[in-house]
Amino acid sequence: MKEYTTEFIRNIALVSHSSAGKTMLIEAFLHTTGTTTRLGRIEDGTTISDYDEEEIRRGISLYTTVSPVEYRDIKINLLDTPGYTDFVGEIISALRVVDGALVLVDSVSGAEVGTEIAWRHVNQFNLPRFIVINKMDRENASFKKAMDSVQELSDIRLIPVQLPWGEKAAFQGVIDLISMKACKGDGKTMVDIPTEYKSTAEEAHFALVEAAAEGEDSLLEKYLENGELSDEEIKNGLKAVIRKGVYAPVFVSAATTEIGIQPLLNAIIDFIPSPAEIDKVKSEGKGGEEILSASDSGPLAAYVWKTTADPFVGKQTFFRVYSGMVTSDSREWNSTKNIEERFGTISIPRGKETFAVKVVHIGVVPKLSETVTGNTLCDKTHPLTLPIPEYPKALYRVAIQPKTQADSTKISPTLTRLCEEDMTLSWHNEMATNQTILQGMGDQHIDVAIRRAESKFQVNLLTAEPRVPYQETITRKASAMYRHKKQTGGAGQFGEVHLRVEPLADQEYDFSWDVFGGAISQSYSASIQKGIQSVMKEGVIAGYPVRGVKVSVFDGKEHPVDSKPVAFEVAGREAFKLAFKDAGPVLYEPIMSVEIIVPESNMGDVLGDLNTRRARVQGMNTERGHSIVTATVPLAEMLRYTTQLRSFTGGRGIFSMEFSSYEIAPAHVQSEIVAARQKELAEKREE
Repeated sequence: MKEYTTEFIRNIALVSHSSAGKTMLIEAFLHTTGTTTRLGRIEDGTTISDYDEEEIRRGISLYTTVSPVEYRDIKINLLDTPGYTDFVGEIISALRVVDGALVLVDSVSGAEVGTEIAWRHVNQFNLPRFIVINKMDRENASFKKAMDSVQELSDIRLIPVQLPWGEKAAFQGVIDLISMKACKGDGKTMVDIPTEYKSTAEEAHFALVEAAAEGEDSLLEKYLENGELSDEEIKNGLKAVIRKGVYAPVFVSAATTEIGIQPLLNAIIDFIPSPAEIDKVKSEGKGGEEILSASDSGPLAAYVWKTTADPFVGKQTFFRVYSGMVTSDSREWNSTKNIEERFGTISIPRGKETFAVKVVHIGVVPKLSETVTGNTLCDKTHPLTLPIPEYPKALYRVAIQPKTQADSTKISPTLTRLCEEDMTLSWHNEMATNQTILQGMGDQHIDVAIRRAESKFQVNLLTAEPRVPYQETITRKASAMYRHKKQTGGAGQFGEVHLRVEPLADQEYDFSWDVFGGAISQSYSASIQKGIQSVMKEGVIAGYPVRGVKVSVFDGKEHPVDSKPVAFEVAGREAFKLAFKDAGPVLYEPIMSVEIIVPESNMGDVLGDLNTRRARVQGMNTERGHSIVTATVPLAEMLRYTTQLRSFTGGRGIFSMEFSSYEIAPAHVQSEIVAARQKELAEKREE
């Protein structure tokens, strides 16, 4: 592959709802430009960008892949992103490193929930975008309906640059509103606009010229004077308004039959800015903020946007260079982790293939030891750090356990690797429930991660329903004593402890030694505390950690021969249990602050559902056809809310959730939990 300087590069991501045709559009780009000799098919598992075994099995994109094409002496880096909402992290990572986006819309379905989510993230990065109404050859295809559905979710005005030449089975090409010519098939043949489309095309051309005139003052003046602009002036004006985000141009295509592909490639080159034309990039240097120009001679700043584990070549690190140059067999500084990494051969990826090159803008390098997604690579003498985008917090939780004993030793490093590769995955050990918790964006997201652990890291994992991390506490003062006495022929054990417990508001635990007169030696204090704290970890009534308790040891007895630390540990433990049970024990449950965003039509459904979840609604608001509900809800009621919200909103609802506080659980909830715990203990005793 040729090497290209910055001004001859275009970096663009394809985003959409699932099944809008991103992968097939990339296949069409590859075939039209002569990069491939045939069109791959999703059904056959022969596409360039969906090459992973799991992608082929499911028939959908799960990961972002890079497929560069060369056209008109320009290299276009095409990033194919997943459309399924569980994999939004892949979309965000891709949009972080591109300079424009193609938002694909199915000509039949119109804008769907995935379109909405993609649009929101394109806005987040303030990227110029194209709307591509794809699959115009489908039965029931409608250009107008599809375009109107996108306009409903957008503040940006849509302006057609093309009109479809026919629809459904009659779709045979596109009408170019700049040149006012019809492009037959893939766009290589230009003919006059058919008579039946002329008036519609002239009207749309007039609107397009007006939009282009807004791009520059000189163009506006010329347009007001003459009422017309040249084709080149229209292109220049359009490029300006697209970059400003005032307009989003609309194109049409049918990827599987390769109709409209060449005109779309021309538009990408004409209207999407090169890295040299985008706003200068901000970074953090030694002396504060540094502004970087897209120059090969500038200080090195490369952002790592993706890492993967390959069973054959090992770890693969994908990066984009914003300033400076990266070369093979060099040493670069990871400013995020303050370590030096040795680069091997740098390559350009295309699907699962790589092509070694000397100069790269979006590239891949194997076997970096410590570098992970979100890190910045730079010169050690000129450290720079590029900002990491904000990723949504994981909302779907499962408990993870190893399938075999051999898997148990590898579970921690495997989960860490999975989370390093995917910024929307996270894991932790929940001390309250003694479970390993894996969090993701939904059930599909978690399922793919589990399968990846098996196929890439040879670790077999089982999933289970996570337990809610309740906590135990008390509501009043109580006292108890316990005497531990044991005689087994030799030396015996003796210890007697009198203690008091009382609620503690602002601390988890407090201990005081209130023994006067030497009834117990203070040397046994540590042993008594050890016994108490062992109970606090395991719980008393339901097996959950104890919090908010003050313990005072005020009396006891010891034996001059038989008293030992272990005896007082046992006595302290049992005395604490007795006092705790007499002190009005209750369960605290975690309460979450929740924000739910749904279409207005689903507002009633959401509120009705929240009422069944013991929620307290804090507020309601409406923005651009969406209702926003804020509420506090017990975590126990939200464990599978991701799936349920999608179900009754048709996938259009989203929510975020953060821990708020612990509150006393209702009596009926407590009784159920305690009963379940007693049953569990009984079953263990029977075993």
